[in-house]
Amino acid sequence: VLRLLQLLAGAAFWITIATSRYQGPVHFALFVSVLFWLLTLGLYFLTLLGKHELVPVLGSRWLVVNVAHDLLAAALYGAATGIMIAQTQSHSYCNLKDYQMACAYHAFLAAAVCGGLCLGLYLLSALYGCCRRYQGEQEVA
Repeated sequence: VLRLLQLLAGAAFWITIATSRYQGPVHFALFVSVLFWLLTLGLYFLTLLGKHELVPVLGSRWLVVNVAHDLLAAALYGAATGIMIAQTQSHSYCNLKDYQMACAYHAFLAAAVCGGLCLGLYLLSALYGCCRRYQGEQEVA
């Protein structure tokens, strides 16, 4: 369930950034969202199909691989969310009621919220994986 929520929140993050006019450090946030959306999709299907044993070297440590993936994703989503918060603040001038020009403020604000949601979901997933590992489990599900 967490992986599906991560995929949905990651897609929302990706789409809200991609549909706005972005520049500069927002490219990094877009890179993070696309990269971890694809990696999460791959992990989800390998786990769902039970084919993680086919992954060379890492298949025997699948739970640890998932926790490492979640922690790395949380760290990079934290950076991406920080970038989106900074971009939102830098575009706050156009959040006026009578402002007529096109403005990416609302898209950046939505992306910052989605990024924070992704960060929380990946941290929750990493915590769950650490708890399962502490209990002696070797499998993700």
